[in-house]
Amino acid sequence: MISQGQRIAILGAGASGLAAARLAVAGGAAWVGVYDSGDPEKLAPTGETLQAEGIVCVFGDEALTAPADLDLVVVSPGIDVSWPIAQAFSGTGAPLVGEIEYAWQHCDCPVVGITGTNGKTTTTELTAAVLEAGGLHTVASGNYGLAFSEVIRSGEKFDVITLEISSFQLETITTFRPKVAVWMNFAPDHLDRYASIDDYRAAKLRIFENQTAEDFAVINAAESPGEFAAQTTGFSAFGTPADFDFVEGWIRFGGEPLLEFSTVKLHGKHNAENVMAALAAAKCLGVNLDGVLETIRQYEPPHHRCEPVGIVNGSLFINDSKATNLHALASSLRGQESPVVLIVGGKEKGLDFSEITSLLPGAVDHAICIGEIGQRIANLWSDTVSCEIAGSLEEATRMAAAAAQPGQTVLFSPGTSSFDMFSGYAERGDVFRRAVESLT
Repeated sequence: MISQGQRIAILGAGASGLAAARLAVAGGAAWVGVYDSGDPEKLAPTGETLQAEGIVCVFGDEALTAPADLDLVVVSPGIDVSWPIAQAFSGTGAPLVGEIEYAWQHCDCPVVGITGTNGKTTTTELTAAVLEAGGLHTVASGNYGLAFSEVIRSGEKFDVITLEISSFQLETITTFRPKVAVWMNFAPDHLDRYASIDDYRAAKLRIFENQTAEDFAVINAAESPGEFAAQTTGFSAFGTPADFDFVEGWIRFGGEPLLEFSTVKLHGKHNAENVMAALAAAKCLGVNLDGVLETIRQYEPPHHRCEPVGIVNGSLFINDSKATNLHALASSLRGQESPVVLIVGGKEKGLDFSEITSLLPGAVDHAICIGEIGQRIANLWSDTVSCEIAGSLEEATRMAAAAAQPGQTVLFSPGTSSFDMFSGYAERGDVFRRAVESLT
């Protein structure tokens, strides 16, 4: 796609939309307009900045009227293509693509694309670190860090670009073709955006659709997401035969021990899978794995993702506030080596916690339930595991410290979102960390 001389409309004034608009200007577009139906007053500072850069801004109800003679419409991932603003612009006859697709068509190097319901960010960070250690200059971007368009606009030369990619971003690709496509896992989520779980899955599977036999698909072997034109490499930490597996505390490749997981600063078998996926992606690009193992050992986990935050009376406290769905919670529990004291709960968003009741025996000794959904979780689980209700996260942390035996792990993995009590998972995780610190 060549921007030179084109009239381009960008839908959405978030980070991805702004990056796409600036890339269009840098690419020589004749006219660039950013349209967002949000509150004009709140968007005014953004508008002033963009207009100073020669970008037209239309906000509020006026954004629902598309201009004439457009050559291209770029839609931000936060905008559903069924929404009125997208429908108004799709009626112009101009091609409508997403920001990932737009940036891709300006990209002159290979891409590693990483998708999945959980584990994307950790795997993206790990992959970027491993590739750099293996001599390939890269950057972690996309749904994480800088928008893809911003990376392309920078003009920096990369050997490969590492992208975290959401289902929202994959909805609007047409030619996007990652050299390595990584499928971490799949579980129900975002059903407020999709009509069915099958639609959500189909959006994620689009990451493979343009690959050829010259490309690579790195897949969670336990899930068998389908047949691929690309060459496949599998990984699994939970007993499914795969190229990368996990046996007696070791990550193995081809049946040979590669990395002792206890030497890594990550916790849980699900994080072992994140490491495997990163190593597999690097292997596909020709990186010598023996030369990057120390980088894996030195990697620090992201905040709020199975992050150790303290030891109280011999018990390790782990902050997994990023676990905002049942799959993330289940993955955290499966990843523990012995039964935990679990702090669970938060916003009531219709999730069925009975779906993981069968996982509790042998994984959870005691559950402390919080938030809007706390009582319902306790009612569902009380016949299987000892449950208590806490009125706040701070109280739950104190109760967990009292319940835990020396050497036992206290796991804060809510399994739902935080908006009943906090502004987001990050604030929730910070409150938990401070609560642990107050006990030490």
